[in-house]
Amino acid sequence: MSVALGSLLECRGLAAGYGAVAVVRDLDLRVEAGEVVALIGPNGAGKTTTLLTLAGELPAIAGDIVFRGVATKAPLFRRARRGMGFVTEERSVFMSLTAEENLRLASVSPGDAIAIFPELEPLMGRTAGLLSGGEQQMLTLARAVARDPKLLLADELSLGLAPLVVRRLLDTVRRVATERSTGVLLVEQHVRQALNIADRVYVMQRGRIVMSGSAEDVGGRLDEVEATYLSSQDSGAD
Repeated sequence: MSVALGSLLECRGLAAGYGAVAVVRDLDLRVEAGEVVALIGPNGAGKTTTLLTLAGELPAIAGDIVFRGVATKAPLFRRARRGMGFVTEERSVFMSLTAEENLRLASVSPGDAIAIFPELEPLMGRTAGLLSGGEQQMLTLARAVARDPKLLLADELSLGLAPLVVRRLLDTVRRVATERSTGVLLVEQHVRQALNIADRVYVMQRGRIVMSGSAEDVGGRLDEVEATYLSSQDSGAD
């Protein structure tokens, strides 16, 4: 399998799902250093299944995944050791621990997290379960970014959050990609905001990529894309 120059992550012919049932089929996708790639589509299109498979949480049914130039079938913890970060759609904070304890448990210094989100500084001693949803997500993203991943997979950072918080999170993702040359693959329900920070876009429907291109090109056809691909509700698992 040939890998595009500069690609941190590439897959070809990927089939993914649960057991022998493929939810995602014939997926070709790549992420390069320093770029934000948005994966968008209606509920049930297979976006989360794709991220879980690329992260190593689900085994691929068919096809190849190449991470940093090496084909891999390794589980997430091994991919993480090689520089992959994964932020799931469920905020993975320990609710009974303080914000600072959550960071230290992941071997992240509070100072590094505060440098990413200064808003966290007065919250370090507060129990994570008492933080707002936006503050929890800032803590989650700061914890992932502070570990300086080469590749960051992020699933629905904005889920259930106010627009201003969504913008803050996505702006941080863009800054991390630009300043640290981190490659980012982002699944995001706020399509217009995602396009504002993305370099390239893949549109998924019913487990397949139905459109891809630069964020500028897809954004210029957004009304058509939303009407044709994003308004339908697929029946498969996401």
